[in-house]
Amino acid sequence: MTTSETVAAAMADAAAAWLDTLDDDRLATARGDGPSGDAGSDAERRRWFYTPTDHGGLTLHAQTPVQQQRAMRLVASGLSEAGYATVATVMGLENVLDRAQDWPTRPHRERFRDPALYHLRIFGDPGAPTWGWRFGGHHVSVNALVVDGRVAAATPCFLGANPATTPLLGGGVARPLGPTEDLAREIVRGLPPELAGVAVLSAGAPPDLVTANRPLVAPGDRPLPTSAIRRESPPGPVDPVDGTEAVALTGAPRGVPASALDDRGRDLLRRLLSAYLDRAPAGVSPAGRYDDDAALDEVHVAWAGSPEAGEPHYHRLQGPRLLLEWDNTQDGADHAHSVWRDPENDFGVDLLDDHHRAFAHR
Repeated sequence: MTTSETVAAAMADAAAAWLDTLDDDRLATARGDGPSGDAGSDAERRRWFYTPTDHGGLTLHAQTPVQQQRAMRLVASGLSEAGYATVATVMGLENVLDRAQDWPTRPHRERFRDPALYHLRIFGDPGAPTWGWRFGGHHVSVNALVVDGRVAAATPCFLGANPATTPLLGGGVARPLGPTEDLAREIVRGLPPELAGVAVLSAGAPPDLVTANRPLVAPGDRPLPTSAIRRESPPGPVDPVDGTEAVALTGAPRGVPASALDDRGRDLLRRLLSAYLDRAPAGVSPAGRYDDDAALDEVHVAWAGSPEAGEPHYHRLQGPRLLLEWDNTQDGADHAHSVWRDPENDFGVDLLDDHHRAFAHR
């Protein structure tokens, strides 16, 4: 059976194999400082994006084919088979989006919608007591931290799809994140009126994820303007988007608790949780935690926007050590964003603090 230790070992092997192929110039971009419990020195590792911006690291198109393959081997080591296939599909959608937007150009980039504009960076030395890596580009952000030979954190983990729905030959349709959307909608549409009134936070959906790309989440978080979710954004505080107070993040979860759902609703919720959490490989995914009824009971389901398919909408699942967000509001509700976060341990900050305190007292 796969364990956190075997996943961490596979990550270390894949990271070392990739680094071994890089010359000094590429290594300078591909490597970053090792993880630490200090927010200042660890700031770059805790930066993440989901827009088409510089995510930090060595891009795929700056690598040879062999280096690209080894880079993707590392990415695959941190994902389940289905998770990796979804990431690869999302990356390929850049070609579809390029055509849909009539091949857009930007003065600061050779190609704007670029399926090779995905960045990989290693933080520290693979196999060291603490090290990590990050892979990101448009609509993908995968983060991993290894502490003492175990995967200590796999969040934030972001996946998006633009377009969310793509026609295929023979009447087929590609919807990389479709089940995530459909399961949440089915839960909400199956609620009796008294529970639906608790689950629906607002008749209008927020324009993006409530927590945006903040390094750590906190009560009061609301969506940020897209211009702020880029590396080149001006420094300083950013005001949240107006009119989004109804969906602001709260410390105590809002929405309907799973304890109020009927058996069908609880089954759908377990499947929805797996759609998010099984992005990670077995041994790392916490999806099995929710086989326990008591753990499931603490998860709350919230919704904003229309429950009708094809209309802008947002959903959130929140509970202990759990925050899952989804929005599909842009481009005529054909542009999906989704993220899995651990409010207490994103980027492994809580475990890193414990690790460094223990090390200091040895």
